[in-house]
Amino acid sequence: MSTTILPDLQAAVLCEDIRTEASGQQTLVGVLGALPVVSLPVAFLKLCLWTRWCGGEGDFSQRAVLLDPEEDKPLAEAKIDFTLNTMNAHATNVHFFGGVYFQRYGVYSIEIYLDEELQLRIPFPIVQVQLPNAE
Repeated sequence: MSTTILPDLQAAVLCEDIRTEASGQQTLVGVLGALPVVSLPVAFLKLCLWTRWCGGEGDFSQRAVLLDPEEDKPLAEAKIDFTLNTMNAHATNVHFFGGVYFQRYGVYSIEIYLDEELQLRIPFPIVQVQLPNAE
């Protein structure tokens, strides 16, 4: 019987797209920390969550949830299972949230769970901006 050692969440990045290059390396496109918009609603065909786990060993399940500002209604959710065979291994996971509509301004949240235990909450503000006058 093998021992499970919980991994560390090394990084988590919300972005507009993730591309895999010919070399196998990944390129994160349009890294998002907030979303300034003139008016609502605003829609994304695709939002991506890139995560990297390391320093653990065993079989795990990662779940990511995008919550509205009231944190009572998930707008999107994704789950992926992964394995770390040795303590020196790492796992890179990508969640794609499709067809996300932001209906109101406020601070949305992305929650990342490992085996149903909350590991990280990322705030994602949707803020109203005014266009400068074209005079």
